[in-house]
Amino acid sequence: MEFLMANMAPIMFLGLICFLLLGYSVAFSLGACGLLFGFIGVELNLLPSALLQAMPLRIFGIMQNDTLLAIPFFTFMGLILERSGMAEDLLDTIGQLFGPIRGGLAYAVVLVGAMLAATTGVVAASVISMGLISLPIMLRYGYDRRVASGVIAASGTLAQIIPPSLVLIIMADQLGKSVGDLYKGAFIPGFVLTGLYVGYILLISFIRPTWVPALPKEARTIREDNGDSGLPSLGLLTLLSVACAVAFAKTRPDTTPTDELIVVSMCLGVGIAFVLSVLNKVTGLKLLSKMAERVTFVLIPPLGLIFLVLGTIFLGIATPTEGGAMGAVGALVMAVSRGRLSLRLLRQAMDSTAKLACFVVFILIGSTVFSLTFQGVDGPKWVEHLLTGLPGGQVGFLIVVNILVFVLAFFLDFFELSFIVVPLLGPVAEKLGIDLVWFGVLLAVNMQTSFMHPPFGFALFYLRSVAPTQDYKDRVTGQLTAKVTTGEIYWGAIPFVGIQILMVALIIAFPNLVSGGLGKKEAINTDNVQIEFQANDVKKDDDPMAAFKDLPKDGEKQ
Repeated sequence: MEFLMANMAPIMFLGLICFLLLGYSVAFSLGACGLLFGFIGVELNLLPSALLQAMPLRIFGIMQNDTLLAIPFFTFMGLILERSGMAEDLLDTIGQLFGPIRGGLAYAVVLVGAMLAATTGVVAASVISMGLISLPIMLRYGYDRRVASGVIAASGTLAQIIPPSLVLIIMADQLGKSVGDLYKGAFIPGFVLTGLYVGYILLISFIRPTWVPALPKEARTIREDNGDSGLPSLGLLTLLSVACAVAFAKTRPDTTPTDELIVVSMCLGVGIAFVLSVLNKVTGLKLLSKMAERVTFVLIPPLGLIFLVLGTIFLGIATPTEGGAMGAVGALVMAVSRGRLSLRLLRQAMDSTAKLACFVVFILIGSTVFSLTFQGVDGPKWVEHLLTGLPGGQVGFLIVVNILVFVLAFFLDFFELSFIVVPLLGPVAEKLGIDLVWFGVLLAVNMQTSFMHPPFGFALFYLRSVAPTQDYKDRVTGQLTAKVTTGEIYWGAIPFVGIQILMVALIIAFPNLVSGGLGKKEAINTDNVQIEFQANDVKKDDDPMAAFKDLPKDGEKQ
């Protein structure tokens, strides 16, 4: 009993691991562990009996948390967009655009993955959409199966780090920080990671060109009447838009946050391209090629939705919850404009959204029950003593924590990691002087590997569900195409897991990748602070205490 009383916190943590290893769901394992050790603590007089009475208030606090409303909004937006054919149009158009170069289809998958991440925020929707649309095309034209599988799975996981990411919403709630700040902090790392994926494909195109062949000429369907590609026209339109965006960015104050500058400048540039394309189509001048018009009209709607969601959040016009609501409305408008919105589609999207929202809330309730008892037995102090004593200070702590999260990601997904591990690590990081917004983005990048880890990565399972499991005859070429094996999917994922680990190291080495998006805080000179107040019409001879003389004295009734 003495041993149990002295080591309740580590025993409780081991008990949670045992519950999980027995195969019980995370939400009920957390709740059962919290209640069991709570009753044991009360019986051993380690915990006051009134502690468990605080549980209903905590659960009602979860229900009243407006921040969590953003999760169903962004989920619904992503599901509507995924089912409205936006991914199909984007992949077809960008695939045609990059088709003439080696690795063109892989570049298209990465760029479309980043765009879907910035509009949907749902990994499953991105991976399944790109797996259904792009994988057969990549196999048809001779792409290496490992490269094709890896690039599709990795591009889908960009939805974990590029705003509006669901994991960043949960991370902000667990760390007690603003969702908007985590979105701003993750903005630049998300696109740096996208650039690293593109760089990997570029490297393969030089080292193993046969793995990523160019699209054959007969497969390039968007061409002019005379057979030209129409790329010079698109290039001129792009240069004009970029020049206008850069010129506008230079007019902004130096204190403008980087993320806000990028989003607003990008909005201006694509707006100019869209207006020029519309004028060209309405007037019939034919100054732009078919490729330029197609790219503009396919890319502008999702980019406009990105600005509607992220732009309003970064500019401070809307909260993330309000931005999610506007995004959901924008997704419905886009689906209506494409003629894809139906009662069946709406029902499917709402059903999936309700399931995910309930899943998140149940885990959050279970983690609240667990954390209440864990705090009662001084669990946070045990974790703090365990981690603050590590050699190397902040760097040693960050290395150990990232290795721990990386290993746990083999067995737990990002929801479970966010609700179980992050509440334990956050207070220790804050005590060590680590900025929690930066720490949250770092952990989010690390948790991204939970989707890519062989053999348990969810993105790999999503891709396995849509990849061919038997040899099949291609519907275009009529040739027999070999199936994609599970081993090929796993081997294709490993280089991208390495890239994600490299991104973690870059964020630790260059903290400004995160803090650069948060803007510059103006320094306040306390010597220049003046306190001003409005003087009343009080004469010099008036008694300043006269107003208090009529108040009752001690013991008198009012």
